[in-house]
Amino acid sequence: MNKNIHIIGAYNTKFGNLKEETIYSLYEAAANGAIADAQIEVKEIDAVFVGNYSGGSFNNQEHIAPYGVNVMPELRHIPMYRAENACASGTSAIHLAEMAIKSGKAKKVLVVGVEKMNSLDTKNTALALAKASYWEKEGANSYTFPGLFAVYAKGYMKKYGVSLEELQGYLAEISSKAYTFGAQNPLAHLQKARSKEDILNLPEGKNPMIANPLRLHDCSLISDGAAAVVLSAEKKKNSVEIVATSSASDYLNIVHSKRDNYFLDGAAVAVKKAFEQAKMTVEDVQLAEVHDCFTITELLIYSAIGLTKKGKEFEALQNKDVYIGGKCVVNPSGGLKAKGHPVGATGVSMHALLYKQLTDNAIGVQIKNVNAGLILNIGGSGATNMVSILKRS
Repeated sequence: MNKNIHIIGAYNTKFGNLKEETIYSLYEAAANGAIADAQIEVKEIDAVFVGNYSGGSFNNQEHIAPYGVNVMPELRHIPMYRAENACASGTSAIHLAEMAIKSGKAKKVLVVGVEKMNSLDTKNTALALAKASYWEKEGANSYTFPGLFAVYAKGYMKKYGVSLEELQGYLAEISSKAYTFGAQNPLAHLQKARSKEDILNLPEGKNPMIANPLRLHDCSLISDGAAAVVLSAEKKKNSVEIVATSSASDYLNIVHSKRDNYFLDGAAVAVKKAFEQAKMTVEDVQLAEVHDCFTITELLIYSAIGLTKKGKEFEALQNKDVYIGGKCVVNPSGGLKAKGHPVGATGVSMHALLYKQLTDNAIGVQIKNVNAGLILNIGGSGATNMVSILKRS
């Protein structure tokens, strides 16, 4: 089957520190919500793919995919699979579901992304996340993910002669943009707008250094949440076409690595492959949901997706290219920085919210005159890079 696959329904739960929710209740809410949104019968689903990073570490539940039968007994005996690719687990599940449909193994597939992270204390949460690094070289040597992405911040300053003050200004502006959008998203973990100046003027205790030069407000959130989409071989009313998917893997480590510490090489390759597949360029997409796990990541993504040249990423901020009215609105959901980052749910959420944008049913800010959008979901410190391009059907 060479035809493009369609998203025909989607659902996103609230993201946050959801004390009353479990990994099971979140899975259930997202799965039921997506089926209802697609307006199909449960029995039409031929397979289920689940994005989940580490239910074992967070919830003592690694074997989560078949819980779909508990949620919907009508799905008993159909295949269900779990995809794990660190923070790109959700998009991995979507891409695998697309492959299943294109292979002819299925016609309609439910994809769920879920993570319940606020079940551990800070120390054990950091440990669980560090398992997505190259453990032998990084996690076992006390590198946390803020520390790994601080490598990019330091590399960027050194490569392009950017001062700490300049970098802090760029990163604070990215945080402010995320908070401004997040404040308008009823599902976002954080819903408080802050200006760039507010962030830069915070006292040390309110914005402590986490991993030099990254501070608290440069880091995404420890969130609980789930999202789901229904993929179909056939389009229907209010469906959105997946016109390209691509993935590019890179060295597992960023510390003492052969990959650049000032540019997202794998992400750039994945974006290039997706645009070539879709016969499009960055000029053809009006918005993007990208992986701003840290503010430095979003800054580097501007060049990776082709909005700016390497070393000139700040121009996307100065020229307002990534704001409403600009070339490509980046993270109108609030992104991982404000919307939240329940790891296994993140990639599915990106697809669910972009689907809502493209059907003029945005959750939060509706971007006008949107015809196509890009998703960039990154796993680890840039070892897994996954891209989808969605377009109105």
